[in-house]
Amino acid sequence: MKRGMLHLAAGVLAAGLAVGPAAAQVPSALPDYLSAISGNTPSSPAALATRDVLQLNIGMFSLYDRASSIYRQNILARHPIILAMFTGEGGRMMLYRPGQPTITAPSVPKVYQILKSTGHSSMAISQVVIPSVNNPEDKRWIAPMAAYRTQMKTALDNIDASTDIQPDWKGTVKEILAANVAYMDDCLAKGVVTLEPLLAFARKQAPNIKLIINWAAATQVKHWMGVMDEWSKMLGPDMEKTYAASNTIYVARQNNVLFSVLAQYFGAEAINHRLMLIETMGFTTTPEEMLVSMTRIIGDRSVGELFFGNHHVMDFELMGGDGRKTIISEMQSRGKPPVLPPAVPFGSKQWPTLVTPGPGPSSLDDLK
Repeated sequence: MKRGMLHLAAGVLAAGLAVGPAAAQVPSALPDYLSAISGNTPSSPAALATRDVLQLNIGMFSLYDRASSIYRQNILARHPIILAMFTGEGGRMMLYRPGQPTITAPSVPKVYQILKSTGHSSMAISQVVIPSVNNPEDKRWIAPMAAYRTQMKTALDNIDASTDIQPDWKGTVKEILAANVAYMDDCLAKGVVTLEPLLAFARKQAPNIKLIINWAAATQVKHWMGVMDEWSKMLGPDMEKTYAASNTIYVARQNNVLFSVLAQYFGAEAINHRLMLIETMGFTTTPEEMLVSMTRIIGDRSVGELFFGNHHVMDFELMGGDGRKTIISEMQSRGKPPVLPPAVPFGSKQWPTLVTPGPGPSSLDDLK
């Protein structure tokens, strides 16, 4: 085998191939469709040196993944964990306990979804017509509205048969659906979408939509507080060492219902320590993704203590403080004041969402 390899190397050299690290080693006698993509791209020593250092950061992730697996085993073996995840059904809660089967809580009563779907249906109509308002030549809205109108009428005709909604709420749901159908019929009959009827439709629907939002929120909160009553009693003293996390996308960050419910049982001192709000790019997050995030946060705290003597320093962007100082000095050099929030200490227990009071409405009740 070694002799064959020597003969091969000699043949390669005889073919006139360059062997230096900076030369492109392209075999000579290759067809055109291979020669353009074959061979080694030359690299300078400086580029190779940079690549080698950058590769350390890439290699870091495999080391983090290995450590994360071990951290998770250790955390789950010693601490209960509650995950509260956003879903279109009003949320999903799971309880992990050391050495015991995972518990998945019952879902929010179906009426929550009925109310939410009803409120969304009116807003969905606006999404159909707004691009075509006061544009009589634009007929692109007609087909989707006609199809949605059929779905709407079916829902209206059958709502009385539903046993998942209280009789005293059913009338309001029917009013909303009926007004939806009437508005769509008017638009389809005229063949155009104009602004004034759209504004009148929105004004008519807003009070009832606000009402069912209230009912849906109350249903969701009461359900999850009932679950947490049961779980906190089940955990007993272990509640003091339980970790919990909820996920949020930007629009749901302020007044996040699931996080707010958890905070009532964990208390203010647990916020940003054992109770975490994990921001995501999507509304939904899997339990596995949540556990990975929690494990990373908890594991990094030990690293922060090891290197910097602070348990929560790595909950924050490490370069953020120095970036802040540079922003301040750069703005000063430009003769302008910096636009920055107050510096927050590592380990702050403040609510992890917007907390600064100010003028203007902050709830539907504040809107006129």
